[in-house]
Amino acid sequence: MSAEESLSRAEELLARLEATRGELERLAEENNADKALEVLSELSELAKEVEEELEKARRAGEADANA
Repeated sequence: MSAEESLSRAEELLARLEATRGELERLAEENNADKALEVLSELSELAKEVEEELEKARRAGEADANA
């Protein structure tokens, strides 16, 4: 996967992360603790995926620079 593809994927994940964060805020206003915990878990997974994609992009960029 190219650096550009990884960055594009990371941007998509960040958009999902932002939407999920908005859902968490809504749940907090509703005092829906059980669902909020589920959403926090989802946020954690999305953040990990973003980090992985950024790392892939970094490695791909370095490989391109060294080629």
